[in-house]
Amino acid sequence: MVSLTINNKKISVPEETTILEAAKQNNILIPNLCYLKGVHKIGSCRICVVEVEGMRNLQASCMATVREGMTVYTNSERVKKTRKVLFELMLSDHPKDCLKCERNQKCELQKLGEQIQIKEDRFEGQKSQGVMDISSPSITRDTSKCILCRRCVTVCNEIQGIGALNPQQRGFKTQIGPAMALPLNSVNCAFCGQCTVVCPVGALMETDSTQNVWKALFDKSKRVIVQTAPAIRAALGEEFSYEPGTLVTGKMVSALRQLGFDDIFDTNFTADLTIIEEGNEFLQRVTQVLTGGSATLPMITSCSPGWIKFVEHSFPERLKHLSSCKSPHMMLGALAKSYYAEKLGMNPKDIFVVSIMPCTAKKYEIVRPEMFNDGIPNVDAVLTTRELARMIKEAGIDFQTLNEGSFDNPLGLSTGAADIFAVTGGVMEAALRTVYEIITGREIPFAKLHVMPIVGLEQIKTAEILIENPKEEFKFLEGITVKVAVTSGLKGAKFLMDQIVIGESPYHFIEVMGCPGGCISGGGQPRPTNPEIRLKRLQAIYKEDESKALRKSHENPLIEKLYKDYLKKPLGHKSHELLHTHYTKRGKFNELLDE
Repeated sequence: MVSLTINNKKISVPEETTILEAAKQNNILIPNLCYLKGVHKIGSCRICVVEVEGMRNLQASCMATVREGMTVYTNSERVKKTRKVLFELMLSDHPKDCLKCERNQKCELQKLGEQIQIKEDRFEGQKSQGVMDISSPSITRDTSKCILCRRCVTVCNEIQGIGALNPQQRGFKTQIGPAMALPLNSVNCAFCGQCTVVCPVGALMETDSTQNVWKALFDKSKRVIVQTAPAIRAALGEEFSYEPGTLVTGKMVSALRQLGFDDIFDTNFTADLTIIEEGNEFLQRVTQVLTGGSATLPMITSCSPGWIKFVEHSFPERLKHLSSCKSPHMMLGALAKSYYAEKLGMNPKDIFVVSIMPCTAKKYEIVRPEMFNDGIPNVDAVLTTRELARMIKEAGIDFQTLNEGSFDNPLGLSTGAADIFAVTGGVMEAALRTVYEIITGREIPFAKLHVMPIVGLEQIKTAEILIENPKEEFKFLEGITVKVAVTSGLKGAKFLMDQIVIGESPYHFIEVMGCPGGCISGGGQPRPTNPEIRLKRLQAIYKEDESKALRKSHENPLIEKLYKDYLKKPLGHKSHELLHTHYTKRGKFNELLDE
């Protein structure tokens, strides 16, 4: 332990602690902007400077570590004046259009100005050239608002391992973006949106879809269907002053009904459907391999569009490892415009499907040509959790006073297995609950059905399950140990893919989610998303799962009815037509590669 004095208060903290963290641990708050605990620490903004006795220059407290006997002043006259000058210099190259900015009142620069009591705007002069990049259906870049904190650079390069965003040019001409000033849609960006989560201002935002949705809601010729992903119910409340991890499923449904949606379905329904299709696909591949046939293993999940785009760019020769299943919300969109349209006797062109997703990459997913049937998109618009919250507020809905609503059928009933799609390891656990029971006729032998080795927020998790006493038709699986792996975040995905490339992957089945922690940490979720908030959202999702009477996808009676009345069988002709897809080889500049 190191003893020091901060603002005449004697404290002790472990060695290597930064001054900023030492102060925070002792309830002394130092204003800061670019720093993100556990993610980004380069001291670029200098807002967190402090005065250290015996040192000539002010020190960036996020970088400087404590020393024995150190005396620190966080609020001296020199420090206060310096912070204000630094802030005003940043403001001098900022558009200051707060009232029009979507980050208004949720902007870290705005909050910092209030915290350090900025009353003047003394510096006016030339502004750096701003670029508005609207090339991507997922992410909008406005470099005129960028404060060069470089958080997005760290997340893109070090957390996700993509490298689509980097500082370009130098000095006053510095801009953060892709190389050669290319638009985001022309590089290998996965559209995961993690950059939009950490951006402190409005320089990186999800591409807004709210106006398109309002237009559809006001169009009396359209039947507007909405569906909500499992992660939304554990995060939306944060936008309305609820504690992170508060489940607001019923209030969310009531809010959607008040917004004017005609049908409110649950993406969880098609998460259950995904397990039936994907589980049977996995079983089919394993059967083919073990009976002398040809199939590609390991099979890898396909729910995350950010992951799909990453693998298309980085491992285009390995696309056969991917499950052919569409993601759950695309399946529901396809069913809404076929199965449900037939029930209503409607033309699919008169149905407008909106998906509420935790993910910015879903906005890109819906415009992929593979996600159209008969020339009609499966899903017409995607709103992030943040966008839905803005619409609710715009409509004047008092969220906290809403009654508990319920989803509509026939696409609204789900099991607990579908809920856990929101967390890393959840898709794999849901699949194992079903596949193991199909093979053996028994529940998977884990307490509360949780495959504990793959539960949690670690980057890579693995599990092994021994097949004993299978049903007669699966006797060839007797004694087989099924090996599975789970990762979240694209850096972990690269590690597992590299194993496959060199022929050293020991796994049969791999789950990949594009965002660290899974969909609970998606690029469209409320800010901030940090380890503590991730854990609370994860716990809420498992609580939702455990509260369900039905917790295995194959037990969903409406899924059984869907197969009986419409799809006929898993992996059948109708299923392949509506629920399955293919993938595209891409180069580093998003160019399509020859097959």
